Amino acid sequence: MSDDLEVFRQEVLTELAGAADMRAWDAIRVGTLGKSGRLTTLLKALGKMAPDERKARGAALNRLRDELNRAVEERGKALEAAALEARLIAERVDVTLPPPVEVAGAIHPIARAVEEMTAIFGAMGFSVAEGPDIETDWHNFSALNTPDHHPARTDHDTFYLPPAPGLDVTRVLRTQTSGVQIRTMLGQKPPIRVICPGRTYRADHDATHSPMFHQCEGLVVGQGITLGHLKGCLIEFLRVFFDKPDLPVRFRSSYFPFTEPSMEVDIGWSRRTGEIGGGDDWLEVLGSGMVHPRVLANCGLDPREWQGFAFGMGVERLTMLKNGIPDLRSFYESDIRWLRHYGSDPLAPALLHEGV
Repeated sequence: MSDDLEVFRQEVLTELAGAADMRAWDAIRVGTLGKSGRLTTLLKALGKMAPDERKARGAALNRLRDELNRAVEERGKALEAAALEARLIAERVDVTLPPPVEVAGAIHPIARAVEEMTAIFGAMGFSVAEGPDIETDWHNFSALNTPDHHPARTDHDTFYLPPAPGLDVTRVLRTQTSGVQIRTMLGQKPPIRVICPGRTYRADHDATHSPMFHQCEGLVVGQGITLGHLKGCLIEFLRVFFDKPDLPVRFRSSYFPFTEPSMEVDIGWSRRTGEIGGGDDWLEVLGSGMVHPRVLANCGLDPREWQGFAFGMGVERLTMLKNGIPDLRSFYESDIRWLRHYGSDPLAPALLHEGV
């Protein structure tokens, strides 16, 4: 092999040995053996040489081409094996370890709203009362002065369950948490000041209704309780919850079988922009009233001695208003992107001693 071919051979072998990845290897391969590569150019130049020189030169170039082809192929296989090994090491998974936590969790908006309601009412001296999701017909309807012909008692509005074995009582998935109020008055002597947050169930489903949703009801029973106490309590709650110290609040007369008088509670808002506290429009947010004397009597309390007020609100509804959430169904779709957007920091809960 002539000196110039030997120099060329050493240069290519050195470049191949120094190739660190497949991209560098491919550049050497194309630059040497490609259509415009250096070795290809030397082979094309054979046609310009004399026959005797062409024969010896051609044989030397063919031997060099075979050797470089083998060297390029071997180096390519070595680099591929090294790349695969590096990838296997980088992607190695220890299946005995717990899965990595890539994103911090968040408190669901409903849970956060219940925390805030508990904090606000807790600062007013309320405690939290709980009860079963499956109620008897008496606790859910009869004790609350709801007559047999009331629409809420139909199968179209309420989920009825078969009687429990050995018990001849009608059971329902509670349509409101008012049953907890009944159980509280039956099991606790006045004065009473409780809120009753929890799941409720009704046969309804659309953009603003769900067959399962959350309510927060409140009950105060004592001596000398008046509408003034009710109005002061709810106005303070709404202004703190929506963080609007001057939030307009309006009370309208209404009807509920378990309160007398009964009132709907509206807040000021803008129908055009949706701004809470802005504009000249009104939006209903909860129901309230003085506890009906028959409800007190059903729970063994003398209406001539004890008075009380009660209220109830949909947790999802207030959360939608506060956070600008347009569709109730998104609360239950388990969309992690939605939760990251509307969720709250789990390390910053609403605490009673700190307020909201």
